[in-house]
Amino acid sequence: MNTQLSSPVSLTVAKFGGTSVADYLAMDRCADIVLADPSVRIVVVSASSGVTNLLVSLSSGISDGAKRLELLGQIAEIQYQILDALGRPAEVAAALDLLLTEMDKHSAQLAQQPQDPRRVDALLALGEQCSSLLFAELLRQRGEPARSRDVREVMRTDSHHGRAEPQLQELAQLAKGCWGAALEAERIVTQGFIGADSEGHTTTLGRGGSDFSAALLAEALGADSLAIWTDVDGIYSCDPRLVTGARPIPELSFDEAAEMATFGAKVLHPATILPAVRSGCAVFVGCSRAPEMGGTWIRNRTELTPVFRALSLRRNQTLMTVHSLNMLHAQGFLAELFAILARHRISVDLITTSEVSVALTLDSTGSDSGGRELLTPALLEELGQMCRVEVESGLALVAVIGNRIANTAGIGKRVFEVIEQHNVRMICQGASPHNLCFLVDGQEVDGVVRQLHNRLLETQ
Repeated sequence: MNTQLSSPVSLTVAKFGGTSVADYLAMDRCADIVLADPSVRIVVVSASSGVTNLLVSLSSGISDGAKRLELLGQIAEIQYQILDALGRPAEVAAALDLLLTEMDKHSAQLAQQPQDPRRVDALLALGEQCSSLLFAELLRQRGEPARSRDVREVMRTDSHHGRAEPQLQELAQLAKGCWGAALEAERIVTQGFIGADSEGHTTTLGRGGSDFSAALLAEALGADSLAIWTDVDGIYSCDPRLVTGARPIPELSFDEAAEMATFGAKVLHPATILPAVRSGCAVFVGCSRAPEMGGTWIRNRTELTPVFRALSLRRNQTLMTVHSLNMLHAQGFLAELFAILARHRISVDLITTSEVSVALTLDSTGSDSGGRELLTPALLEELGQMCRVEVESGLALVAVIGNRIANTAGIGKRVFEVIEQHNVRMICQGASPHNLCFLVDGQEVDGVVRQLHNRLLETQ
């Protein structure tokens, strides 16, 4: 167990991602981490690696019966291999069979009636239910009192299937009332990503929502720390698969981590930070395969606050530009534009304006669980009634992240002289002291990021 998590705390919520619970050996390593820290009382798990993608395919409504059964068979193989390693205990085997039967039933009904959002959520939620069932049994076989609890007991959301919004007050009341007293007697293993509305219907929090779920539970239960265990040993100054000189960051502020997560650091879901900020809960990010490697702590304040901390990258960005002469010396156009986007549950990311145009990128992070497009025909039709719309794709967003960026002279020169040979499509800077963002051609972005990292971060 990583010694960084050994400081005395009353409650830690530990979340394990899909690769961390991919098979029996991976789960056993996670059990080592949990059992080494008595403060870990809540364990939140994702679906085993690959299962959610298979369920998303099934949720699209596969009419080919043989193909549907093939995908269900792949899911069953992943889960049964873990069950076999556990010795196939009868009660757990029966519960797992029921979950797999539910997958079959929902996928068959979606093949007949596709795009039923309530049933899509019910299907997608089953992956996490399988992994929590199996992981709780593993802990019990290791001699630890543990029980799989259905997160829908406490994770109350609205009824927007595919990207539900948590109801924070109800969540806090239910978490303390249903689970608070049980935490001293047993470890609770539960699911990320899913919840239930006021009528008990299953909802999902959007793709990548397991980190968010864990942070919400940590906030609701007053946890001192949240440990996010994944397949990388912390947060790096840039994606090490892209930049060989990327280096791990031992400590980040909440503000820096929020910027990194929002602008593409995939190791941490953007929504995770907000509950931690509200509750003051420290967040740790480490690798479940090598906890001894340490990781990254995210706290309210850090000792070091460099101007340049990291680079983040988001590929496959869409730039939407709206044009209307009604903007000229008029009021209310932006309000109407944002009202339309809000009705379609679209979050605006970056924005720049001129007299008669608004250019913006749309935030697809935490998008619909079923993978549906944000720019729907209905949205474009409604926008088309008030303005001319242009959509550009194939772009990439680069974010330079650090401290005092808006107040330090010469930042723009240092950044853009590095990439003067590349066309910059959009620039946003000044709204936050922690970032400078711009769009470039997606085919050029790898070289842009490597050059920037070398000049701004490897020579500090």
